Amino acid sequence: MSSAFMRKFGPGLLVTAAFIGPGTITTASSAGANFGFALLWALLFSLFATIILQEMAARLGLVTREGLAEAMRAYSQNPLFGRAAVLLVIAAVGAGNAAYEAGNIAGAALALELVSPLGSGFWATLIGISAGILLFSGRYRILESALVLLVLVMSTVFLLTAWMVAPSPIAILDGMFRPRLPEGSVMTVIALIGTTVVPYNLFLHANAVREKWPATLDLEQSLKESRLDTGLSISLGGLVTLAILSTAAAAFFQTGLAFSGDSIALQLEPLLGPSSRYVFAAGLFAGGLTSAITAPLAAAFAVCGALGWRSELSAPGFRLVWLFVLATGTVFAALGSQPLAAILFAQVANGFLLPIVAIFLLVVMNQRQRLGEHVNGPVANTLGAFVVLVALGLGAVKLLQVAGLI
Repeated sequence: MSSAFMRKFGPGLLVTAAFIGPGTITTASSAGANFGFALLWALLFSLFATIILQEMAARLGLVTREGLAEAMRAYSQNPLFGRAAVLLVIAAVGAGNAAYEAGNIAGAALALELVSPLGSGFWATLIGISAGILLFSGRYRILESALVLLVLVMSTVFLLTAWMVAPSPIAILDGMFRPRLPEGSVMTVIALIGTTVVPYNLFLHANAVREKWPATLDLEQSLKESRLDTGLSISLGGLVTLAILSTAAAAFFQTGLAFSGDSIALQLEPLLGPSSRYVFAAGLFAGGLTSAITAPLAAAFAVCGALGWRSELSAPGFRLVWLFVLATGTVFAALGSQPLAAILFAQVANGFLLPIVAIFLLVVMNQRQRLGEHVNGPVANTLGAFVVLVALGLGAVKLLQVAGLI
């Protein structure tokens, strides 16, 4: 594959790097181990929904040269609504990512702890410092190159593992195209979709495309390359998630082996041999580190845009936001604890934010005065409306979950 072809990719791979982290790895593994291939249709739907929303966010960024948070501020004619939207973005993406960052770093640290005598606290601190050095470089190309490399490592590991385990192609196709809900699977379906369709990736994508394709380039060509990047990159993320779920299904479903997220590597030894520990550690480390870098980056883009600060990697306010997110996650991960109250708060905020952002995207992408000929067509509106309805349902379910009502 030529280097010229690969240079067209980047922002979409950042989204892939963001949503395939320790949470997705654990959720997909649990879905496969407990329900076999039966929930693959939910994964297929989540990829479809992600591509629809991410394409809209990227198109908005390229045509208007605004990030998603800036567009939300500019769109609101009601000062009260505008302030509420700003506070919600800061709470859900800024504070929320700070809470979730502990899990990202802890996941990467766990991977290194599996293959070394050093404890997770040491590795968590080192990972936090490494992520900080990459972010502090202030250069998008460096960040993009590092994340693309990690995504390729992660993809290779999990796809190779799935190939070695050799799940049944017929079972995979059946799970994808014959939707069903085995007993006790509803919350797993919601988790599987929720780890892929996440609000902060929309903020990340709308800003990253502006870094990748400056206004000096031909807009039509930029849009064409962005769509290709989005479709192929998110499809790659879906393929990796499919590999993780399928590996767990082949290894654990109806085998009598007990499934535990903390000991997946050991339980794969009968299939992969002694190398299983190292194979799993490499994939988990790459997944954890990519999320540990993209979560602070997305939070900085979202918060700075919402507050009207400069959304540039070298800007002081931008660095302050990602440093807060990264430092918070590093400290909690190094101490071996989770900020449970903050995570609960973040889940509530994200439960509100996802449907709001989805509705906003659908509305604003039909404004000809903003986007000219690049507004949504009938097909995009129909698909977008369907995704918005699902986003509303997901948001409602998440809020009910947090309230302990389901």
